[in-house]
Amino acid sequence: MFKGSNVALITPFKNNELDVDGYIKLIHLHLKNGTNGLVPAGTTGESPTLSHKEHQEVIQLCIKESNGKIPVIAGTGSNSTEEAISLTKYAEKVGANGVLIVTPYYNKPTQEGLFQHYKAINDSCGIPIIIYNIPSRSVIDMSVDTMARLYELKNIVGVKDATGDLNRVDQQKKKLGKDFIQLTGNDDNAFEFNKRGGVGTISVTANIAPKLCSDFQKFSVSKSDNEQKEAERINNILQPVHNSMFIESNPSPVKYAAKLLNLCSDDVRLPLVKVTESTKEIIKKVLISANLI
Repeated sequence: MFKGSNVALITPFKNNELDVDGYIKLIHLHLKNGTNGLVPAGTTGESPTLSHKEHQEVIQLCIKESNGKIPVIAGTGSNSTEEAISLTKYAEKVGANGVLIVTPYYNKPTQEGLFQHYKAINDSCGIPIIIYNIPSRSVIDMSVDTMARLYELKNIVGVKDATGDLNRVDQQKKKLGKDFIQLTGNDDNAFEFNKRGGVGTISVTANIAPKLCSDFQKFSVSKSDNEQKEAERINNILQPVHNSMFIESNPSPVKYAAKLLNLCSDDVRLPLVKVTESTKEIIKKVLISANLI
């Protein structure tokens, strides 16, 4: 169920309020362009600065508007186990197909603490859980051994790997087996990630290039030499786009790109700010080069 191009949805704002119409527009853009799954209320969706009510609304709207056409993997992580349980129960109640739960940031739990955090969430629900391992933001790295322990639990099904270390794909596949779902959180390594046993991505770039990203994912796992070559061609087009999305803190660059494409405003919530003029110029040039504008 969870494979291919899954978009880490941005959350559009207008006058610092959730732009519901803009959000619905984004969802339908993905339904029309082959995106394989929607991931609302993650880091790219600015979950740290969404109120609890907004967090729930973003998830509920995504499920309602997608109407079962593609899977919804709701971001329900928190560094508070109690809050993560509450959000996960809500996502399950309103019909999410799965949840994405980030390792608890700031607290710096041990590997045993990580295990107990996810186990408590697992034991409270009946929905598939994808671990989100992103050491650069959460300061902790879940070990392959801890992941293997968690995979024995009923609801843990895979990982969004944002370590940037391609060797982890091999290690996780060897330890947990081929049925453990591995999605990359790094757009720039998606081609090699899939070659090593990954099955897709949770993508920032898909917000602004949904068709290219979905086509790339489809071709990258094909056995056909011609389709592999097409995947490589698209990957070469997308690499500068991927890189430009992280010149400044995500999601400020991708929101500016979305503005250029008339998808939504580039408003972000403090402590994030809009990108600088120099970054704007780079993003414009990259989008033109990729024929996105």
